[in-house]
Amino acid sequence: MMRRPMAPTPANGPRYNEFITVPKVRVIDENGENIGVLYTREAIEQAAEVGLDLVEVSPTADPPVCKFLDIGKYKYEAQKKANIARKTQKTQEIKEIKMRPNIDDHDYDTKMKKVHDFIGDGDKVKVTLRFRGRELAHQQLGMDLLRRVAENTGEIAKVESYPRMEGRQMLMVLSPK
Repeated sequence: MMRRPMAPTPANGPRYNEFITVPKVRVIDENGENIGVLYTREAIEQAAEVGLDLVEVSPTADPPVCKFLDIGKYKYEAQKKANIARKTQKTQEIKEIKMRPNIDDHDYDTKMKKVHDFIGDGDKVKVTLRFRGRELAHQQLGMDLLRRVAENTGEIAKVESYPRMEGRQMLMVLSPK
């Protein structure tokens, strides 16, 4: 018994015409009408008579579902949909706000305004508190300041990572609710 070599699958996109290797497929014509289960060769011939390709739209079904489509147009429209989806998706960035433990009230308010802007844009905010010299002995002041930041942003953000020390700085990450 001589076996026919398997046709290579198309590099990208669905299988179509001679790339469909199953013996029988469920066929839907160009108008969306269910023709029924046919042999693959017969279905390809019927699609060619109409001037279209037989395209596998649901390869996991039993038997696989195929449609009469123009493969070029189908791939083009799928690519357009993917481009639109990629354009509209929002990537979440991590913005950083740096402070010192003995920050003045007005400076604090300015930094908080930026934190609110960043969270409003849907970005995460990393609040970094840098200690210098003898400030390192008063880490409680830093902890109180970061707790105050968390309280002021409580209605629009949640604390993703609680304050922790990394060397001479204390870090906290806020993310939008």
